[in-house]
Amino acid sequence: MQVSETVEITGHLMDSGLLSRVLDDIRGYGGEYTLDKFDLGYDKDDPSTVRMTVGADDEESLQRLLMRIQTKGANLVDPGTPEIAEVSQDGVFPDGFYSTTNLPTSVRLDGHWVTVQNPEMDCGLLVEDGRVRTIPMSEVKAGMRIISSAQGVKVTPPIVASTEEGFGFMESDVSSEKPQRVLVQQVADGMREAKANGLKVLWVGGPGIVHTGAAPAMVALVEAGFVDVLFAGNALATHDIESSLYGTSLGVDLARGRGVEHGHEHHIRAINTIRKAGSIAAAVEQGVLTSGVMHALVKKGNKFVLVGSVRDDGPLPDVYTDVLEGQRAMRNELAGVGYCLMAATMLHSVATGNILPSSIPLTCVDINPATVTKLADRGSTQARGIVTDVGLFVEHLARELSPTYADLK
Repeated sequence: MQVSETVEITGHLMDSGLLSRVLDDIRGYGGEYTLDKFDLGYDKDDPSTVRMTVGADDEESLQRLLMRIQTKGANLVDPGTPEIAEVSQDGVFPDGFYSTTNLPTSVRLDGHWVTVQNPEMDCGLLVEDGRVRTIPMSEVKAGMRIISSAQGVKVTPPIVASTEEGFGFMESDVSSEKPQRVLVQQVADGMREAKANGLKVLWVGGPGIVHTGAAPAMVALVEAGFVDVLFAGNALATHDIESSLYGTSLGVDLARGRGVEHGHEHHIRAINTIRKAGSIAAAVEQGVLTSGVMHALVKKGNKFVLVGSVRDDGPLPDVYTDVLEGQRAMRNELAGVGYCLMAATMLHSVATGNILPSSIPLTCVDINPATVTKLADRGSTQARGIVTDVGLFVEHLARELSPTYADLK
């Protein structure tokens, strides 16, 4: 080993498989390790501690390896001080920049630890006026000072409780056969807790909410105060507005469940109507839009961010067609969010997961198991998946949280 550093990791290392994953990362990056200390917890609730020397062929490889294993809590015993490099070109990080996770992170500046603001994965660490915050690549400007080493950086992973593994049925995190009433109550409790703590509930929604007939239930949740912010695309808003104007979603009569004559035109005519009004809010003010999720959000004064894609019709005038502008708008609404529910949208769920700190509880609901597992695969380790029909789930949630909706049903 030409260059090396000593790291330490503490937690339920054996029963959670954490130590095995750290060692796999070391070998996967072509590194070597020597175990210097191994204190194994005596009882099942006792944490274990491992100290090891990690080495690589050169300093650049070692730094990348250290950054990787830091994501699992393997931090330097002697943290040292961070290397800071100046950005020389707009939109380009310095070579060797520290690539962030969404986990709580601290940087050692002037002999004390500074908490990184806005933890977000796949960003750089900007040092500015004695503070440190994450910054996406597209936002960096020449002259900015960026952390460019694993030294002086500390990551705190979530505590994984020890588990007793054994034979059992329906043990998968994404089993579709778990009791739905319990899952709905758990989500409702999470939302209630966020609101009790003065925090906001963020929804990330897809058009399936409208297609399945759950829009009235979501309206009840907006009115009950459990939808403070909505992230979506052009489709959810369009079909919600189509439903309000024509009673259809993608031309399908939501009351009868079948297509209507000329129904295929309804969504594009709905978009045209809103574009003529100038915006969704203007359509509400003018009395053009009188019901639906978007109407309820406008009347409640709640925020929504609609970010489009290349396949959009129209789009609605409120839709961000520049994805970087859309990202900025989404980030601007994350302050004060205490719970996030994602429903029936893979792309927007992953996009939102990428900018959420790991400290925000996150539940993803979809009929497709791949959607609810993809979040965790993309780094949102706090994500909890529920495989079920989104329409029924939102209706059950409304019955749990909205007394008015419960009385109607």
